[in-house]
Formats: sequence, C-alpha cells, structure tokens
Amino acid sequence: MRSLWIALGGLFFALGVIGAVLPLLPTTPFMLLAAGCFAKGSPRLHAWLLSHKTFGPLISNWRAHGAIPRRAKVIAVAMMAATFALSVGLGLPSVALIPQGLVLSCVALFLITRPEGPKAR
Repeated sequence: MRSLWIALGGLFFALGVIGAVLPLLPTTPFMLLAAGCFAKGSPRLHAWLLSHKTFGPLISNWRAHGAIPRRAKVIAVAMMAATFALSVGLGLPSVALIPQGLVLSCVALFLITRPEGPKAR
C-alpha cells in the first residue's frame, strides 16, 4: 500500500509541475494531493515537498490558514475565464457551456473567498 501512495504522490506532483507551466492545469490542488499521498507513503518525500522552495509555501499556507495567494487566485480565475471564452468562441453547444459556466463560476467563487494568507489578515 505504501508503494501505491508514493506512486500517486509522484503522479500528482508531476501533474502539479506540468500545471505550473501549462495555464489550463492547476498546480496547487495537485501539490496538496501529492503532499497527502506522500504523508501516507513516505515521510522523506513528504518532508522534501513541504520544504520545496516553490511548492512548500503553497501547501503550508493552505494547511495553516486555508489560504491561497492572490497571484494564484488571479491566474486561476483568468485561466478559467479564458477557457470559457475559448469554449464560447469555438461555438460549443449550450448543453456544454451551461454546466461548464456553472462549475467554473463555483470554483472561481470558492477561490476568491479564500484568505490570501497570514499577511492578508
């Protein structure tokens, strides 16, 4: 079972790294999933991820404060809006646009209402 947690953690970490480069794939949720999997499978990998210069603060901020940095919020909401605009531009049918718009709106609302961290309080 331990190997499965490590493999899942590696998969989520890889998706998070890809998400840091590709605008349509989120980074933070995958890093949170990777941290959770590594915590169950490998204390060494979990500690490494938490101490990572780029991804560690995202995880620590979420765990300590339920916070998402403003920059991450802005990028995420902008990418969701761009994705929806592209869907409209491609002429997707209403049966696809309505659920997509509802889901993206709910996710954006969730992100916007999260605190930005201890400095924002």
